[in-house]
Amino acid sequence: MLCTVPTKEREIPEPGAEDVLLRAIGTGDEEALEALYSSVRIPVFAYALSILKNREDAEDVLHDSFLKIWEAAPRYRSEGKPRAWILTITKNLCRMKLRERAKTAQTPVEEMVWSLPSEELSLEERTVLRVCLEQLPEDDRQVLLLHAVAGLRHREIAALTEKPISTVLSKYNRAIRKVRKILEGGVS
Repeated sequence: MLCTVPTKEREIPEPGAEDVLLRAIGTGDEEALEALYSSVRIPVFAYALSILKNREDAEDVLHDSFLKIWEAAPRYRSEGKPRAWILTITKNLCRMKLRERAKTAQTPVEEMVWSLPSEELSLEERTVLRVCLEQLPEDDRQVLLLHAVAGLRHREIAALTEKPISTVLSKYNRAIRKVRKILEGGVS
């Protein structure tokens, strides 16, 4: 319902598909880069947005990530976790962007919600999402966005945020409970 990427956007690639694409990119295959971009652009963008809290910076990091992937693909060694490799590149670029700014920008939740790709949520869903997210602590909000909107697994979120899986699960479950209460009209 709310807070999820449509199934067609979140299709899980066949096992090894991203590894195959990365190896092809390593040989200079531009079509493979395009296919990889189509496959992981939403999780990469959502992850960058959750860290940077600024649409323009997140878009810059999205594109910089794929430039870096293009450059680094010849050195890529499969360990069965290509998406984790891609998101690690994104995380490092986000950290660089934050260092450039020399501070963490605090974009209002409303701007973050409106920064999500327009085909993902209706106007009504965006409004409800904004109200819910405004009432969540920052860490809970990030975990909820990464899992429900970007489609990342809890283990991937734990690795990216450098938090134990139990902490990520706790934050996600707490966020979901609070969102349910908000939707039922019970929490301010």
